[in-house]
Amino acid sequence: MNKIKRFFINFFVSIKTKIKSKFSSAKNLIKNSNSKTSFSFGVMGLAQILYKQYIKGIIYFMIQIGAILYFIFKGASDFIGLFTLGDFKGNPWYGVKGDNSITMLILGLLAVILIIIYILIYISNIKDAYKTQKRIESGLQPLRFREEIKELLDSKFHITTLALPILGVAIFNIIPIVFMILIAFTNYGGTIADNGELVSWIGFNNFSRLVSLGELSSTFFKILGWNVIWAIGATALNYFLGLGLALLYNKKCVKGKAFWRVFPILAMAIPGFITLLAFKFMFSYGGPINNMITSNGGIAIGFLDLDAKWTARLIGLVVNAWITVPSGMLLATGILSNMRSDLYEAATLHGASQFKQFRHITLPYVLFATTPVLITQFIGNFNNFGIFYFLRGGLYLDGYFNASDTDLLINWLYNLSINNNYYSIGAAISLIIFIITSIISLIVYLCSPAYKQEDTYK
Repeated sequence: MNKIKRFFINFFVSIKTKIKSKFSSAKNLIKNSNSKTSFSFGVMGLAQILYKQYIKGIIYFMIQIGAILYFIFKGASDFIGLFTLGDFKGNPWYGVKGDNSITMLILGLLAVILIIIYILIYISNIKDAYKTQKRIESGLQPLRFREEIKELLDSKFHITTLALPILGVAIFNIIPIVFMILIAFTNYGGTIADNGELVSWIGFNNFSRLVSLGELSSTFFKILGWNVIWAIGATALNYFLGLGLALLYNKKCVKGKAFWRVFPILAMAIPGFITLLAFKFMFSYGGPINNMITSNGGIAIGFLDLDAKWTARLIGLVVNAWITVPSGMLLATGILSNMRSDLYEAATLHGASQFKQFRHITLPYVLFATTPVLITQFIGNFNNFGIFYFLRGGLYLDGYFNASDTDLLINWLYNLSINNNYYSIGAAISLIIFIITSIISLIVYLCSPAYKQEDTYK
């Protein structure tokens, strides 16, 4: 716990130091700016024009004019719409078109991103003018536009190559993520989604519905408990089975290692949903397993039936292991091939048993090398939508709100949002999933050899 506490303290201290440094730099810039550079605070590009950097100055000036026109005619209303989400409700019977709250939310987010981009360009305009001032004060000539283009293709090439990807990430990745987060704080869903009603902000009401007494909270805590058990159990089972297979195939007494490795790799090569559908058929009432039971005088078993519960959960663990263990085996095989044999020889000379060698040499080294992968597998298992969707999807049980006893949070989110239009509740669940997986992943990483013993294996 001390390491975790120290990590957060150092993190916030570093942020505080950087903020202080930025404010100090800004203060010095404002204090030391001459009259020409000061013009850039009001009119973008004017300082560059006064320094005879005409093309760059005109570009900055046109950006400012474009931004002003955008915010006058559209940006301001989009930004305000982000907070109001519409004031006028339409009436389809009379052909009266009202405000579309969801469209206003998206356009408002876009306006915020454009504001941030404009602020960054505005700051770069001031810093560029100050940089030119310093060049002149040191006896150098201002850079010509052609020279700056050459810099962008040489020493500043990283800026040129990253500008468009960063803009694309902001528009196509950040906006959807932030949109989903904001939906969790609205009442969007149900009749509001179907009838085009105005959406409104409701704060943390969706989260309180998930944790307060009621049908939603009962289902949430049941599924959350099973979800955590599933994620930990599936990750541990897959990891140690893969490591065990890798250790087995590394034994000198095993003959035909290449032949035995083929079977797990073939299982990994087959698309996952095909494997899941095949296992669903195998365990169904008319599948080969029940046919074998009934042909020997037994009674067909509902492995995936309504009352199966732990039987279905164990089948999910086995099927997930069948799909995932091969990749873990290949990863562990590659790591074990780099182990130093002299460590084992020294341990054997000191009388260490095979188990002690595994516990004190093999496992710490493998954990050090695979902790990031292990965390990724945990998050993947926590959000493993396909396993129970293909094995047992579509079942709604008593005591669960639009869910079954094998559903994970991601499955319940799908049932609520896609099948039943509870979009805001689904968004709240997705945000909770993100918080849970982030906290657990961070704690696991800080407590792992990959963080605590970083210098040991270098």
